[in-house]
Amino acid sequence: MNILFAASEAVPLAKTGGLADVAGALPKALNRRGIDARVVLPKYEEIPEALLESFEQVAHFNVYFGWRKQYCGLLKGSLDGVVYYLIDNEFYFKRRGLYGYGDDAERFVFFCFAVMEAVRYMDFHPSVVHCHDWQTGLIPFLLKTRYAYDPAWAYAKSVFTIHNLKYQGLFGIDLLKELLGTGDDMFTSDRLEFHGAASCMKGGLVFADKLTTVSGTYAEEIQTDYFGEGLDSLLRYRSGDLIGIVNGIDDELFDPMNDPALHSPYRDSLSRKRKNKVELQRELGLPQSETVPLIGIVSRLVEQKGFDLIAATFEELLQLEDAEYAILGAGEERYEHFFKEMATRYPDKVALRLGYDDRLARLIYAGSDLFAMPSKFEPCGLSQLLALRYRSVPIVRETGGLKDTIQAYDEYTGEGNGFSFANYNAHDYMYTVRRALSLYRNEEAWKQIVRNGSKEDYSWNRSARAYISVYSQLAAHRKEKEPWPVIL
Repeated sequence: MNILFAASEAVPLAKTGGLADVAGALPKALNRRGIDARVVLPKYEEIPEALLESFEQVAHFNVYFGWRKQYCGLLKGSLDGVVYYLIDNEFYFKRRGLYGYGDDAERFVFFCFAVMEAVRYMDFHPSVVHCHDWQTGLIPFLLKTRYAYDPAWAYAKSVFTIHNLKYQGLFGIDLLKELLGTGDDMFTSDRLEFHGAASCMKGGLVFADKLTTVSGTYAEEIQTDYFGEGLDSLLRYRSGDLIGIVNGIDDELFDPMNDPALHSPYRDSLSRKRKNKVELQRELGLPQSETVPLIGIVSRLVEQKGFDLIAATFEELLQLEDAEYAILGAGEERYEHFFKEMATRYPDKVALRLGYDDRLARLIYAGSDLFAMPSKFEPCGLSQLLALRYRSVPIVRETGGLKDTIQAYDEYTGEGNGFSFANYNAHDYMYTVRRALSLYRNEEAWKQIVRNGSKEDYSWNRSARAYISVYSQLAAHRKEKEPWPVIL
């Protein structure tokens, strides 16, 4: 089975968020299971030159869309056993950063058309094209319309993965109409139109053969008005084609036994883990103690991540509990200012580092006893999985992937790998933190919680099996049996 991943970013080439982790790690896991999975993405200026050394140009051609005729180069290379294709156009992609430009609509419509054309020049015929988020949402649309009978795409099916429904790629209808070269009939509420705008995300939601999202709970949540971002009725209509699959983590890349960022390698030894805590405390200027509980936070400092709850209870918890905090992240100015003030007022309990530092992030996962993640919503979440991998116990709100991966500890049965609360309010969050700190002081209970977390398998191998099941359902049907009408 041949799977082509079309994504706007993928590690190790380009990354701004969790999408890149999925597009980089899932193909690797699929290849280990006998699938030929390859990745196509834009050739951004930010891609490190050292990684580009393994690429060679295999074709160049013109892409026609709207009234435009644009050059496109196609590069091919292999990294970590995965074949990558790069779409090369300096006008659109030789810029700082990946997104946020005034012509993003044109840039990613070009990318979608370029992917459709590039298949002609690949030594590879995809059975399934797997698209991710709004930047590639128009590929399923093109597959059902302009390329419906194109031999290069004969029998190919499409999967569209929603990583975050909040970002929909909304642009003016006239602009998208002109870029796609289509008429008014494509911009109705049951196709690409969305509240007077054109939605690239709907290209995937309406026209893809299968829909996935990054956790089972998030798949349920987005079918409700609260989480559905105005698309809940469409997602309920397509619920039979929608499945939630929890993301994985690369257990080779994130391995506390072989992580160069750590002072003391370990697997399940709490005594060795605590040596990393002391090293973290030393580096951050906190009092060094193996016994004082340390709560880690590695996150964007934004409301979505629950920082209004954290801020509302932070000082009271500092006064009530003997615990330390190690915080790494950047985001909204109000939260940055708040934590700066807390670090100044409580220098023996709070250490703050603004920005992102991969080495320090790994040391926080390894050195923390607890990891706070009380998100307002969280499609999947990666940090709680990394916390489990590094034997740090998560404190989460029961939403999206957090609900699917973290089970609240039950003192009576001994089951559970973390602490959780359901209602989004500061009182419940504070109660949960205090309960976690209380159990930390019970050595036998704490060992049991950590042991429970160590048994979980959230590697990409688990996720890959679920995706193979989705692909297999599609591969069993030839295009002549397509249940969706082909729209010309």
